[in-house]
Amino acid sequence: MKSPLIQQKVLVIALPMTLASISIPTLGLVDTAILGHLANARFLAAVAAGSSVLTMLFWLFGFLRMGTIGVTARAWGAGDTSRCIEVLAQSLVIALTLGILLILLRQPLLTLILDLIKPSAAARPLTMEYCQIRILAAPATLATFCAMGWLLGLQRAGTTLLLMLFVNLTNVGFDFLFIVGMKLNSAGAAWASLTAEYLGLALALLLVTVTIRQLKTPIRSMQLTQWSRYRELFRANRHLFVRTACLVFIMTFFTAQGARQGDVILSANAILMQLVLLVAFTQDGFAHAAESLAGHAIGKKDLKDFYRVCLITTAWGLAIALIATLIYAFFPDIIIGAITNLPEVLPAVKIYWPWLTAMPLVGLICFMADGIFIGSGKTRAMQDSMLMASFLVFFPLWYFSASLGNHGLWLAYLAFLAARSVQMAWLFALFSKRGQWITQTW
Repeated sequence: MKSPLIQQKVLVIALPMTLASISIPTLGLVDTAILGHLANARFLAAVAAGSSVLTMLFWLFGFLRMGTIGVTARAWGAGDTSRCIEVLAQSLVIALTLGILLILLRQPLLTLILDLIKPSAAARPLTMEYCQIRILAAPATLATFCAMGWLLGLQRAGTTLLLMLFVNLTNVGFDFLFIVGMKLNSAGAAWASLTAEYLGLALALLLVTVTIRQLKTPIRSMQLTQWSRYRELFRANRHLFVRTACLVFIMTFFTAQGARQGDVILSANAILMQLVLLVAFTQDGFAHAAESLAGHAIGKKDLKDFYRVCLITTAWGLAIALIATLIYAFFPDIIIGAITNLPEVLPAVKIYWPWLTAMPLVGLICFMADGIFIGSGKTRAMQDSMLMASFLVFFPLWYFSASLGNHGLWLAYLAFLAARSVQMAWLFALFSKRGQWITQTW
């Protein structure tokens, strides 16, 4: 397959997924902007802490989406549509089971996490209220993860875009209804997310049903209680779970350290991290394309297509990183002013803004490599890289730079991204040299 065709395939998947991906941090920014213009900063602090808790908790189960994409894409590449349908069913079983468990265990789980984060005395009751409401959406959120991953594994980027935009735009609409209209403040943000997630699940099930009919594949008998049938999913998911658990731990720790420095620093860090995620999620559109197309190429055992996908998606990721760096470097006041006008928060955001400008380029390789390694099934490599960057770089550097306060925290996070990028680049070169992309090792 010639590279112009690969370029077209990348853009067909990446552009819709970029729009879908940036809707996630944009939603966070909308929440922040609405609450950031209320009279009291404690509502913003409560949602900053609460959304970090729930986002990180749900991210912990992001392997449901990532693992489903990779396994589905490889089955699709091999021409096994029956296996594709089976993967969806297996993923949904796992997602609904985990979602129900999260609801049943919500009280001790949320208490433990908030004890770690330690929001201020003023913000903690509001934070707990926010979390108690939002966690009720767990089954819908996790099942939608699976549906999105499955659709993307089949290269149905347009359908995935429709689903993600529906969830996030619905959330924004309910934000204005519950926060501004009904004056529910931070609790309103939680009710908006809960409502949007269940409406999103309903749409996801409809889109999945339509897609299955389009496949025109007889649905074979699926033994969903035979755990041996889950082996491929579990193999991918256990590595992705450890990898994601490390990331969640890092982000939760980051939030906790900010909270210990007061509501102002907590709020400033939340704004900056949303802008970090805005770039990361924009690049994720091309990482998602890499997941689907690289997995499809591996399923066909076509290394030429695989390398073309890697090159094209990374080039686009670099372009996004450069643009973001320039925008953050030259237009800080415009961006900050659009998000908050709280006089105590504005100066804090400006103090730590230089760290933000460095993030897009430093994190480029690790963000793009995630897609390549998930699609190719090299999930153990992702796990090992994350463990190294977490426990050999982030935590030691944070410890030794503790005297720098919040600057030390941002320094440790920047080094964490750099370490992941270097490690993933080295592993990519190693697998290429050894001809290991087709094999199941690593």
